[in-house]
Amino acid sequence: MTKVLLVGDIQAAFLDAGNADQYGCVVHANILDAIDAAARSRYDLVGVVMESRNPSGSGQLAAALRALRRSTKARIVLLARMYEEPIARRLAEEESGPERLVDGYVVCPTTLANLCSRVPVEAGGVAVAEDRSCPAALAAKIRHLEWLATTDDLTGLKNRRYIREFTRQILERAKQTAGRVTLLVFDIDNFKHYNDVYGHLTGDAILKQAAILMRRSCRPHDVVARIGGDEFAVIFWDDPHRQTADRQHDRRSTATEHPTEAIFIAKRFRKEFGNAELALLGPEGQGVLTISGGLASFPRDGATVQELFERADSALLDAKRRGKNRIYLVGQPQNDIADM
Repeated sequence: MTKVLLVGDIQAAFLDAGNADQYGCVVHANILDAIDAAARSRYDLVGVVMESRNPSGSGQLAAALRALRRSTKARIVLLARMYEEPIARRLAEEESGPERLVDGYVVCPTTLANLCSRVPVEAGGVAVAEDRSCPAALAAKIRHLEWLATTDDLTGLKNRRYIREFTRQILERAKQTAGRVTLLVFDIDNFKHYNDVYGHLTGDAILKQAAILMRRSCRPHDVVARIGGDEFAVIFWDDPHRQTADRQHDRRSTATEHPTEAIFIAKRFRKEFGNAELALLGPEGQGVLTISGGLASFPRDGATVQELFERADSALLDAKRRGKNRIYLVGQPQNDIADM
């Protein structure tokens, strides 16, 4: 049977954590105990749960992973919640001597079946060729299904399902760390007109261009999603690589302010989108694309996913009613960000 060593709170990582014994999993809550166990026994895979680790402590996690790498020949995989993915990705790319710190990461919550399917089957020390019954092929299929379940196939952005779950997770984190979270919901003004006049292929191209420009305008850790039709959503949140001391020094009153970074990025995107050069619209089409949107911040405007989306949607509709081509803040007397 495949031997798997799990490190940390597996309840936070797996939907079927109660079945750990069925998959031959040994669980250690403490990474130091896990390093000792890995040195004393052979494992095929080690999964390290990142949940509950302070993002600013990624240096300590990297040091622990180096020690774990020295103690075992097993594949090492990080088990990361959605908001921890930027850190997991960086650690997966970081090298420790001739080897990488980890062999990859899995976004949680996931299942033990998914994790264990990533272990290659060996016969007499030789890897078995991949086929449909081989765990390596199964792992690739599972990863593809995960991509389909969380990604908008037209734009390559995250989809509605992903961003709502991400928002739920990041709000839980923000409640514990006094972090800042702002939601931007926006759509393209008169999008039906472009579909009707230029055709659906042109409409699709506009959506792809909006995705590219929004992703380019945002910071690497912000999450951009297409949530339906020509409607998009962005979650702005505190950089997970910032040190705790820096966050405390620069922390604004989340109960009374919208983070200025979110407002600045929204302004920049609105300007770039309005000046986008889209040859497919013809010479008269350049510079006519505009967006309307609404910004809502935690905890000022809402404490739950539903509340934030409702308030941001309400601000978007207000922007539409007052002439379009603007992004409104929730609950501000002078609420068009262009005036700020």
